[in-house]
Amino acid sequence: MQTPPAVIPVDMSARQVAQEFEHHDLVSAPVIDQSNHLVGRITIDDVVDVIREEAEHSVLTMAGLDEETDIFAPVAKTAVRRWLWLGVNLITALLAAMVLFSFEPTLEQIVATAVLFPIVMSMGGIAGTQTLTIMIRGMATGQVNVGNTAVLFRKELAVGALNGLVFSIVVAAIAYFWYGSIELGLVMAFAILANLLAGAVAGFVIPIVLKRMSIDPALAGGVVLTTVTDVVGILAFVGLATYILLGT
Repeated sequence: MQTPPAVIPVDMSARQVAQEFEHHDLVSAPVIDQSNHLVGRITIDDVVDVIREEAEHSVLTMAGLDEETDIFAPVAKTAVRRWLWLGVNLITALLAAMVLFSFEPTLEQIVATAVLFPIVMSMGGIAGTQTLTIMIRGMATGQVNVGNTAVLFRKELAVGALNGLVFSIVVAAIAYFWYGSIELGLVMAFAILANLLAGAVAGFVIPIVLKRMSIDPALAGGVVLTTVTDVVGILAFVGLATYILLGT
């Protein structure tokens, strides 16, 4: 028995067409109108062009750029095009700095916090970026949908918890080796665990929320994620240090 060939509706988007070719390993497919009349065909070379354009779009938007960006454009024009997301990043960085400023007395009294807290923020940022990238790719290829969102969320949360436990022990041991303080090691452990969990949750939720707001997750996801992991990392680490090490 031969199954009917896959057909492409004439109003299907280019991205969905590329997904159909990928899922069904197509080389060519007929295109039909609303009355099921044959109006043409799409071949694999057409789909390759779409895939290349999508890849270029993803690479550029991850850096806050667009398809009109020209590598040979004049300096002033290039600089102006990059202002928007540099400005957004500055605002989010100032937000994190304000949170850190509120814990200035702790930083003054415990020098070790100034040395160690970049580790907490960096680990949370990397963990969140991993989840964010997987989600953006899954949404682009149609692998992430309403039916499997809950399952995927539980999986990413479990991965974040497991990684948090492993690396919290490693970083706590390093902190104890450097400063000989069990309390500081515990602060590092809990802060790393909290920020890796926050990174996993943020990396999963942010692209879904941005998509519902009709904002490209590849364009804005990284900036929002960095803000979340920085703020949570500062609050978790410096806040715990203030409470446990200073008793305030």
